[in-house]
Amino acid sequence: MLMKSPQDSQGDFEKDLIEADICILGAGPGGVALALAATGYGQSVVLVEKHKMGGTSLNYGAVPGVALAAAAERAHAFRTASAFGIHPFEPAVDRGALAASIAEAVAAEAPNVSIERLTGLGVHVVRGIGRFADPKTVIAGQHRIVARRFVIATGCSPVVPSIEGLDSAPYFTTDSIYGSREPLDHLIVIGGGASGIEIAQAQRRLGARVTIIERDTALKRYDAELASVVCGRLVHEGVVVLEAAEPRSVEWQAGRVRVEVQRDGQDSKIEGSHLLVACGRRPAIADLGLKEAKIAFSDEGIKVNASLRTSNRRVYALGDATGLPHSTNRAQYHAALLARTLLFRQAGVVQPELIPSVLHTDPELATVGLSEAEAIAKRRQIQVLRWPVRENVRAQTLKAPEGHIKVIAERTGKILGAAIVSAQAGELIQVWALAVQRGLTVEDMSGWIAPYPSLGELARNSGLNRAAAASGHAVSRSWVKLLAKLG
Repeated sequence: MLMKSPQDSQGDFEKDLIEADICILGAGPGGVALALAATGYGQSVVLVEKHKMGGTSLNYGAVPGVALAAAAERAHAFRTASAFGIHPFEPAVDRGALAASIAEAVAAEAPNVSIERLTGLGVHVVRGIGRFADPKTVIAGQHRIVARRFVIATGCSPVVPSIEGLDSAPYFTTDSIYGSREPLDHLIVIGGGASGIEIAQAQRRLGARVTIIERDTALKRYDAELASVVCGRLVHEGVVVLEAAEPRSVEWQAGRVRVEVQRDGQDSKIEGSHLLVACGRRPAIADLGLKEAKIAFSDEGIKVNASLRTSNRRVYALGDATGLPHSTNRAQYHAALLARTLLFRQAGVVQPELIPSVLHTDPELATVGLSEAEAIAKRRQIQVLRWPVRENVRAQTLKAPEGHIKVIAERTGKILGAAIVSAQAGELIQVWALAVQRGLTVEDMSGWIAPYPSLGELARNSGLNRAAAASGHAVSRSWVKLLAKLG
């Protein structure tokens, strides 16, 4: 039961003492999900948030990102309508209305994680910066919180690299660009990771010229076979992608930004109207008092074991705070695992291969389970199955034939992972996520009936049927031949 101590001779310090079963630092998707689960089972929960409810995902990540991509898709559809026999035209983009549309998408989701809703459901929300005073206590504003268990779910913040002149030049981060109301003439993007690529394509489709500067390889975290399809589409649409390019300095002069780049041993300058720094995100764990709480951590994040417990047995950490790449899905998965651990004492082990991901580009790139490289490292006997999107009738009618599905399976047919680069890949990956979780085989995925015509047929097309027949069914084929001989 959550309790607030009465005022006594020790004054406000004791008056502001809050005792709870669970104290959660951070009201992002993971923190909110865990708070609601625990409260639903009768636990007293204190949720501490210093900034915006909903965290990165709602305010700066997936929600505004998808809203921006949706607007860009509409603009691109007008421009490319001739393939459908419709006269194309160049759409006019109202940047102020675009920013308002993105804000509306965020506002539509905000009530689900609002203080009012959480309070009504029994969660005690404390606004303020939470910091450990010792291994058993958190201070947040005027409150002193003592709990049986603590969970750190503070998310992440943008990385700003050390580049000469950058600190004196105006620039967007992946947190701030969605609120921009300015016309963008030429956007220079430093960083070719997921966020940089997503925003680059969207802004190009909305009429801006875009140049990406990437120190390494664009979309390096993804399977190169599939990432190349996405990057190829960006280049086709007019995005300039400079890989193995080192940004050396940034200069702002007369309303223009100039970035000096070294590539192939040669220096050059790229001039644009706006600059976006999209160099990834880092765990937001500064000033949490981790040393005082005796919690082990590094610059990469809080160190946890396979059950998300920190070096302080009272404290757990989830999601981005643990140093893994930003992922709403991961935070929610971690929250579900911790709910079982904290509420039912059923300590689970994180299985990262169960967590799907999606790149919100066109075509989308979605993955779940092991990649080919990971499977090779972990398994000796695997098979890689592919099927092109162009052979799907629905894809042809949508004029979206790019991409393919790639399935990683054991020789027995058990599915280890899948990746899809295609239109609506984020929707298509869901059935493969179920397959990985349930240990299904390629034959299982070939044996159900999908609506015709639909992109869903990619999961059970004849190519996978043939692959299933070829994997472990030699005896069955021999039996069929024998029956045929018998008439």
